[in-house]
Amino acid sequence: MTKQGFIKTEEEIAIIREGGERLAQILCAVRDATKPGVTTGDLDRLAEKMMREGGDEPAFLHYTPEGMDIPYPGSLCVSVNDEIVHGIGSERVLQEGDIIGIDTGIKHKGLFTDSALTVPVGNIDEASKKLIAVTEGALRAGIAVARSGNTVGDIGHAIEKHVKEQGFVVVEELGGHGVGYHQHEDPHVANYGDRGQGMRLKPGMVLALEPIVNAGTRYIKLMSDGYTYVTKDHKRSAHFEHTILITNGDAEIITKRAS
Repeated sequence: MTKQGFIKTEEEIAIIREGGERLAQILCAVRDATKPGVTTGDLDRLAEKMMREGGDEPAFLHYTPEGMDIPYPGSLCVSVNDEIVHGIGSERVLQEGDIIGIDTGIKHKGLFTDSALTVPVGNIDEASKKLIAVTEGALRAGIAVARSGNTVGDIGHAIEKHVKEQGFVVVEELGGHGVGYHQHEDPHVANYGDRGQGMRLKPGMVLALEPIVNAGTRYIKLMSDGYTYVTKDHKRSAHFEHTILITNGDAEIITKRAS
């Protein structure tokens, strides 16, 4: 952490903007390549190829979270159906009707950005369409209250309220975080909370908001690979994420993607 603490300088913000634009382009390419017959490993390799061709580093590859002994082996987290987050790319072939969470980050000129979306594989059922739409809506709800003077509790409250009103549940063990100097920084940004509670937001803070929403139970299980979380009832899960900048007005979406 620099002497600026959570607040990024104008020069740092300019680099983070550049990184966010590059990351958005990569995610759009991976999204467009997602179709029946493609493997999750194919998508991982595409993401890494684009990162390195752009002169950037995959933020996730070989990243070792606190408490883990084994570095993460991929550049892209690819989580299919009941997999919640941190799925590892493999020769698993995507099938018509699957949904897949695509989550990645890059290190651009020494600074990090992070983003995710959930993508349909071909035609999907109406329940899955609703799950994806509600999760993306929860991200918009969180961003709408991510303003200077509000708190991380305001963000969590807005996300959870949106999700519950639509009949789904948020995963409480996983959430958003600060980002920029490192892949994960304080503050933790839970997808639930009380208004007015937690760290107060200030201009210059850079956060990765990440609603993670389950269709059934909120309870989760860690698989034997040490990274992949799945829903305990094996119902589907979705997540979306943007890196945002706190300003004196509306938050700026750093990783905004083309539609």
